[in-house]
Amino acid sequence: MKKVIYVLILSLVVVSGVVFANRETKTEASKKASPKPLTDAEKRAARKQWEATPAGIMFKKWEASPEGKKVLDGAAKISGHISAFTNMEAVVTSLSLPPGSRLGFGVMASINGSEYILRFDDKPQQLQSLKVNDKIIIKSHSVSYAPKYAYPIVSGEYAERDGEILYKHAPRKKGGC
Repeated sequence: MKKVIYVLILSLVVVSGVVFANRETKTEASKKASPKPLTDAEKRAARKQWEATPAGIMFKKWEASPEGKKVLDGAAKISGHISAFTNMEAVVTSLSLPPGSRLGFGVMASINGSEYILRFDDKPQQLQSLKVNDKIIIKSHSVSYAPKYAYPIVSGEYAERDGEILYKHAPRKKGGC
């Protein structure tokens, strides 16, 4: 009976060792697979290479066009508020986005006399109560643009109307992407 117990314990130790060793190699492999960040020279070279592609050439033409300049000027107009994450007063001009938009939930808003797409990550119920000509205070960390859209795209992270918070972006989870 003692021999059977010793054999079972020994086999359990061997199997555990193999499983643990296999786990170690997988962990080490995943750590090694993470790429190191690109240097500034590598980033510039990659951008130049992309600009030579048909998509890059089309984007450069759009940037130089009057429509592209208008969008870039609009983005530059609020860049100070974006980088400082300060309040911007916006007036809702439309409750729907331009046709063909694939940005999720959003509204059109005027900030400092320029039109913007104001998009939100999710569709909070409080934002459903917005009406055209409502004045709201928004904060954002980013503004983007694309040739597909005739307006800069502001990613709303905070919105309030008459002192009532309508939307507040959920904080990022630690250790996430």
